[in-house]
Amino acid sequence: MNSRLTASVVGCGAGGSHSLGALADSESYDLVAAADLRSEVREALEKQYPGIRTFSDHATMFAACPTDVVCVSTYPPSHETVTVDALKLPLRGILVEKPLGHTAESGRRILEAIQGRGLPMVVPHGMLALRAPVEIIERVRRGEIGALKLVEVQCTRWDIINAGIHWLHFFVTLTNGDPANYVMALCDTTTRTWRDGMQVETVAVTYAETKGGVRVVMQTGDSVNVTREGKDFLFRLLGTEGWIEFWAWEGSYLIQNREHPSPARITPKQFPYTGHRRYLESLADMIHGDPVDYTLPESSLAALEMCEAAYLSHRHRCKVDLPLSSFTPLKPTDWDPGEPYSGVGGGRDGRKLG
Repeated sequence: MNSRLTASVVGCGAGGSHSLGALADSESYDLVAAADLRSEVREALEKQYPGIRTFSDHATMFAACPTDVVCVSTYPPSHETVTVDALKLPLRGILVEKPLGHTAESGRRILEAIQGRGLPMVVPHGMLALRAPVEIIERVRRGEIGALKLVEVQCTRWDIINAGIHWLHFFVTLTNGDPANYVMALCDTTTRTWRDGMQVETVAVTYAETKGGVRVVMQTGDSVNVTREGKDFLFRLLGTEGWIEFWAWEGSYLIQNREHPSPARITPKQFPYTGHRRYLESLADMIHGDPVDYTLPESSLAALEMCEAAYLSHRHRCKVDLPLSSFTPLKPTDWDPGEPYSGVGGGRDGRKLG
């Protein structure tokens, strides 16, 4: 009996190309079809993957070539439409790129629709397909740097929605899903930068705090001074009894704690598969009998909610309490911190707070 799963990809840009390569390399799948609006992309795919069927739109592909697994890798605002259409097929599993949707509400609808079918699902966050970040999470959860207090993220040439979704997903996973109380952010937009089809910040600082009191401070933007020479990404995890530093996609990290009184560089052995293939192999295992686990999609949705809250905080100049479903924007205010108090216009005396 052939246990290989047929698979197709919708959207063959950066994320889709990772799925295409992973499916082609895997012994668990037969890559049979792909859909992309661009004729030059389709022509290139037919040369790179002999025998693949290509289509200019997903609806035509789904009608002509239904598959066991669909990878949704399109522009985030279209994820919901493509996923809903895919769920009309006799699917056995689905991959949806991050961010799940262009808003947390859309992402939640996508997740709930998939859960309603009981379908195995993965959301590929590449950093957690690497051994070093996974080992760091294990060390922190074991208390090897004491109680985690602060996570600092520095990231240049990227932004909150396209890279911060990874970084905040790591934070959500690191804190074991401890819900965020609120998010605050300030974005400079002077350069009118866009990236991957989305308007993004020139530079931004995002701050959040979990219910357990762990803080994250994330700096993103076109030009961020990363305080480790030669690095474009930097993470510092500060605990009550030590610290860890690592550099996103790299395979090693620094740690200082009781076991390592002087900073030690650790380079763990890598997983057999990384990136999208690691997630697709996990999806195949769930399809073939492993328990269906929605922890990854749920943590990805939590990270998306924090990203959206950051932009809302900037837009409305206020702290955004979570969950977003309870957030109501405040009316614009003329209160200008740093200006002398006029004595009129209401307010409260900060010296008399109980």
